[in-house]
Amino acid sequence: MMEFRPFSVDVSDEVLADLDRRLAGTRWPDAIPGSGWTYGADLGYLRELVTYWKDHFDWRAFEKRFNAFPQFTTIIDGQHVHFLHVKSPEAEAKPLLLLHGWPSSPLEFLKVIGPLSNPVAHGGRAEDAFDLVIPSVPGFAFSGPTTEAGWHPGRIADAFAELMTGLGYDTFFAHGGDFGSVLAGQLSLRHPDRIAGLHVTFLVTGGLRPEDGEPTAEEAQLAADQAVYNMVETGYLALQATKPQTIAFSLVDSPVGLAAWIVEKLNTWTDNGGVLESVLSKDEILANIMTYWVTATGGSSGRLYFETGAAGMMGPSSERVESPVAVAIFPHELYRATRRVAEHHYNVVRWTPQAKGGHFPALEQPDLLTSDIQESLRAMSGLPAVERSVG
Repeated sequence: MMEFRPFSVDVSDEVLADLDRRLAGTRWPDAIPGSGWTYGADLGYLRELVTYWKDHFDWRAFEKRFNAFPQFTTIIDGQHVHFLHVKSPEAEAKPLLLLHGWPSSPLEFLKVIGPLSNPVAHGGRAEDAFDLVIPSVPGFAFSGPTTEAGWHPGRIADAFAELMTGLGYDTFFAHGGDFGSVLAGQLSLRHPDRIAGLHVTFLVTGGLRPEDGEPTAEEAQLAADQAVYNMVETGYLALQATKPQTIAFSLVDSPVGLAAWIVEKLNTWTDNGGVLESVLSKDEILANIMTYWVTATGGSSGRLYFETGAAGMMGPSSERVESPVAVAIFPHELYRATRRVAEHHYNVVRWTPQAKGGHFPALEQPDLLTSDIQESLRAMSGLPAVERSVG
């Protein structure tokens, strides 16, 4: 029988004091005057963020907020796995696995935990309630570093299927973005009888298949946009997929190096209109960075890209995901496709364009994401649609 040990985040004073010393002793690089984010992380913004980090950010307040939710750890396939298990007060709540990606962690979902687990308390309906299981992906955050090779998406999906079995959930729904979407797909491919349905915000399609014929005007534009993105925004992917250990030294030793590596992606991948803090506060940004710093997982999280490539899983699977899949289309998502392309790879039963939002919708637009998850999984459960008003 799987053993579950209660867990709470409690970083030592020594770790926090060491962080303060490192921040105070930062050796800053030069930058081309006025270059902003053109060459990568903006020096001026990083200086401002680090000053706030050192002088104002309250990690203990974040610990208290995070620890308000039940958390546990267990061992699966030799790996330490951390997860939140938030049970709904509703007796008929459905199990939902929420899966994060990089550079993220379970805290990405803090804003949606209440509305999804206890919708009545948030103006919703009891029928839309879920028991939530929110794991830290092995190699990330409070699951700690992976300790052996081979932790690719398929193996992680197997581990999460075992976790859900241990928690007593024979069948369940899953939601994911970024690598969380990849994990959701692997759960469907490897454990199809366990998956009641998937909700994703990120698609892995690999472009047009030959049988699609000529691209539509929309598809041609998406392909052109993707070509530009691939040319200027994927250096992180190439490095983490080939030589992740090289950057690991910087990410584990330098808090500012870690911040620059993550913040540059948050700035590029969110729908922020050119102002990162229009969608994410400094506290939210730093809480995410701190989950990597205090657990020393800046390097091990990047290994997921290497393991994915080594297992031949980088890109779309040769198998179609046949579980019912609902797709929420946020306009600033990294890899976009049309429904006809997506349907070659996924059994798409719902396709819902969203008005705003980017790669981290649970952080950026939690109300939109919550509403789409509830309505999508309601339909998959055979329940009637309801009128909603999302502010």
